[in-house]
Amino acid sequence: MNSEDLPIPGARDVRATLDAPEDADPDAVVVACPPHPQHRGHRGDARLTAVSEYLTDRGIECLRFDYGDWDEGYGEREDARNALRWADERYDRVGIFGFSFGTAVAALAAATVESRPDAVSLLAPTPRLADDLDTVAALDDLAGPVQVVYGTRDDTVDWKPVVERARELEYEVVEIRGDHFFVGQHAKVADAVGGFLVGAISDE
Repeated sequence: MNSEDLPIPGARDVRATLDAPEDADPDAVVVACPPHPQHRGHRGDARLTAVSEYLTDRGIECLRFDYGDWDEGYGEREDARNALRWADERYDRVGIFGFSFGTAVAALAAATVESRPDAVSLLAPTPRLADDLDTVAALDDLAGPVQVVYGTRDDTVDWKPVVERARELEYEVVEIRGDHFFVGQHAKVADAVGGFLVGAISDE
């Protein structure tokens, strides 16, 4: 895997790492949204890197980014939208993935950006960031395949409203017997999330 650090264009200072397969010229990419930046969430999060390795092993690039300065979820949503815009200009197919706080960012960005991503995966979903930053409501406005993955022993976030709405919309729902952080289960997370995204945006 080759990795390149780069800035994401926009009004905020957003830095990213683009992971690419060896000896390949991919036409698909997944934007990866990290967990809460005020709780040490960053683009090097182990769940994000596990999914990225899965994707690059199968010929898909992954753009992992850090949010700009803390902005109560609003600026972070715009960071993700700018990352999607960057990706849309360069790739034929674009997916987005988020973990924890990043699920809300990913869903809200995917539901409101001009060119909707082709697939969305949400791991350990957070139901809302603010009254008008509602993950559950955003599920209704997503395009393409959608997946929600949750840990059955997760008592860190209230994932149930997101999972219930995802099932009502007949999105793919995957449960893993684990906690919010999926300790010791990053390979299982990568298989679930990465497998879904490869199936959704690969040209094979």
